[in-house]
Amino acid sequence: MTNNPTKRTYDDLNRAYDFFNQRLFSGRLPRCLITMQRRPRSRGYFCGKRFETRDGKEVTDEIALNPRHFKERTPREILSTLVHEMTHLEQEHFGKPSRSGYHNKEWAGLMKAVGLIPSSSGREGGKETGQRVTHYIRPGGPFDRACAELLKAGCTVAYVEAGPDTDPEQGKATTARKKAASKTKYTCPGCGLNAWAKPDVSIICSGCDAELQARGGEQ
Repeated sequence: MTNNPTKRTYDDLNRAYDFFNQRLFSGRLPRCLITMQRRPRSRGYFCGKRFETRDGKEVTDEIALNPRHFKERTPREILSTLVHEMTHLEQEHFGKPSRSGYHNKEWAGLMKAVGLIPSSSGREGGKETGQRVTHYIRPGGPFDRACAELLKAGCTVAYVEAGPDTDPEQGKATTARKKAASKTKYTCPGCGLNAWAKPDVSIICSGCDAELQARGGEQ
């Protein structure tokens, strides 16, 4: 039987979620939909009530992990992001979250309770609250001990990206943006002379003594 990467990946994530729910959250967290998302500058995020069934009878939260960072991080570090987002889910259902994306004092307390120390820098001394707050793992804390047990039992993050971003559509978009930024077409309103240059430059036609107008074309 051939290996099934999708099943292996999500079986381990589901196993990790249920394990941490029991060990760190007394089993009180509802299940959610775990996804993979490449949100820029984010290792993961939580979004409450993000999905519903087609008939509208069931609504569920989302926890997203960013696989773009998997290769540079250990399974322990990746799973700490899962638990970081689980504390947001805990606050959503049992606490008082602040505005979207803001990490408040209540959330910081929930993080410390599971052995993750909130920090804007990811190191000791960073701010514990704010719009962008990550964490570091407290050695010997609840998460550290629980994660060691889970990894020893064979649960892991098996798949990482093989190299740099290989999304063909995103690559095309990036290339198009670079071209647009460096090659803008300018046309003389008098004689029709064309020139290509960077955006927001001033080009004068020597024959007509007129400023060329940007046309937005690409070469």
